[in-house]
Amino acid sequence: MDTNFQPAIERGPRGKYRQHSLEFKRTLVEMAMQSGVSVARLAREHGVNANQVFSWRKLYEAGQLAGGTAAQGNELLSVVVTTPAQAPAAEPSPTGIITLEIGRVRLRIEGQANAATLAQVLELVLR
Repeated sequence: MDTNFQPAIERGPRGKYRQHSLEFKRTLVEMAMQSGVSVARLAREHGVNANQVFSWRKLYEAGQLAGGTAAQGNELLSVVVTTPAQAPAAEPSPTGIITLEIGRVRLRIEGQANAATLAQVLELVLR
């Protein structure tokens, strides 16, 4: 990157902590969000810690870094939850267990058996 700008650093009342302007933070975050950019290298070039840049990026994406907007594709959508229409009560399907033993072959079918599948299985087993 050939863009290099100097941060406006002000010393706060707590002592040696640097306070960067919102413009500096936004610019750095926008540069860090470009594809192929190393956040660590970018932070080092501008005299800040990479973790600080990641923190600013989260604030920017949440819209909390004055002027930052939520990241594209992360907008909230309205959702309406409705109760599904009740289907008419159907007769309960017959369930059970079918066990067929022929020699060393044991076949167990649980639940509702499909007639066509059962016919194919019986045809093969009874050959």
